[in-house]
Amino acid sequence: MDKYYPSGDKTDQLTVYGQSIAATTVQMLKQCGDELTRENVMKQAASLRHLELPMLLPGITINTSPTNFVAIRQAQMRRFDGERYVPFGPILTGAMD
Repeated sequence: MDKYYPSGDKTDQLTVYGQSIAATTVQMLKQCGDELTRENVMKQAASLRHLELPMLLPGITINTSPTNFVAIRQAQMRRFDGERYVPFGPILTGAMD
């Protein structure tokens, strides 16, 4: 954002969401190569594996499959320390396909 949208509000969740969707779309299009058919775009969108995005917490990745389109299936617990929320414990992972 510093380079391409310096006036953007980094605390606005819609700005963060938009940047993350754009980065995911770029990866999906890279996976498509020169075959930009609807069928291949859908196939690649359902084939994202261990995609790390700058706006996600370290260790949280994007994963999709033909039977599960939920892109983020991980979380990390946080607790309020009096000033901010601090992560603790391991990355919690749901069942993968």
